[in-house]
Amino acid sequence: MTSRFLSGRRIEPTRITGGMTVTELVDGTFQAYNAARLREACHLLSRKMLDDDVTVGLTMTGALTPAGLGMSAFIPLIEAGFVDWIISTGANLYHDAHFGLGLEMRQGNPHVSDTVLRDEEVVRIYDIFFDYSVLLDTDAFFRQVIASPEFQRPMSTAEFHYVCGKYVAAREDELGQGRKSLLSVAYEHAVPIYTSSPGDSSIGMNVAAKSLQGNKLMFDVNADVNETAAIVLEAKRVGGKSAIWILGGGSPKNFALQTEPQIQEVMGIDERGHDYFLQITDARPDTGGLSGATPAEAVSWGKVDPDRLPDAVVCYLDSTVALPILTAYALETHAPRTPKRLYERRDEMMARIRDEYEKSERNEAAQEAARHNPDTTLARDR
Repeated sequence: MTSRFLSGRRIEPTRITGGMTVTELVDGTFQAYNAARLREACHLLSRKMLDDDVTVGLTMTGALTPAGLGMSAFIPLIEAGFVDWIISTGANLYHDAHFGLGLEMRQGNPHVSDTVLRDEEVVRIYDIFFDYSVLLDTDAFFRQVIASPEFQRPMSTAEFHYVCGKYVAAREDELGQGRKSLLSVAYEHAVPIYTSSPGDSSIGMNVAAKSLQGNKLMFDVNADVNETAAIVLEAKRVGGKSAIWILGGGSPKNFALQTEPQIQEVMGIDERGHDYFLQITDARPDTGGLSGATPAEAVSWGKVDPDRLPDAVVCYLDSTVALPILTAYALETHAPRTPKRLYERRDEMMARIRDEYEKSERNEAAQEAARHNPDTTLARDR
């Protein structure tokens, strides 16, 4: 009798040739270990997550934009309609702006003395080098932008990045260089970008410094929490699904996944969790470094629908290796989607989540109204 555990595909890979496409390489030769997990990730993304009724949220940590992945991967993904909303570290958006402003990042050697680099005013991000003036010029750009009248009020980080994207796009047009910034392309495609820790980057540092001069810009973290939860709830309520694509971990990962506990635990709205979960990480859950832990553990928090665990893939790999392959595979195997332009629908989505929360037993105002008007509550329940 043959064991049911021997029902997997036979390991008999295709011979690698010089003319293979990315799809042929992944499907034909990625047979085991994290190569197989990356193949599974490619299939999950292209065969399920990119269905028209799925809302895809992307989170990013690590120095991805300084490495050029904004131009090589994120921009093509947004233009193809494959990413609907984003949560990023502020650092990735700050360094993304260098490209939009026409500033140079150079390949370097990670073994060069940092003391020598400091003396020559060269800043290093592992093997990425750039002149110290790149930081000063980018700081000057953001300080000039946030001094404008439209920034003199509290706003969500999505609104902040959207308006910043407009200014970056204008600078790119002045330079005649085409689109090189994730911020400008997200602005044009109405993809909302949130930052879970807005003070933890040079952008936030400049906003803080300007506040000492009387600038009125404040990041509305409450709006961020509620808007991201509203995006997920809207995806489900219109008969679709929610997918989370995680590059790295950290605060952006948790901020994306906490949307479901915000809906279920805090607001008391009936929901079951995200439908698709795809993560690229080099961290481990047993040391506490894998923020939010594994998809299975996330089920216990209500973050992931337990019935959808087969549609969860974790690939333990460097994002700078995995992302280009995932992007190329998706673009090769899936037609572009119509952009959902979620930024333009924020009011509509907030109205839905506000309405459901008002009816929730977890809402103190609703509880108080029920105590004083029991007949009204009974009529509503009917």
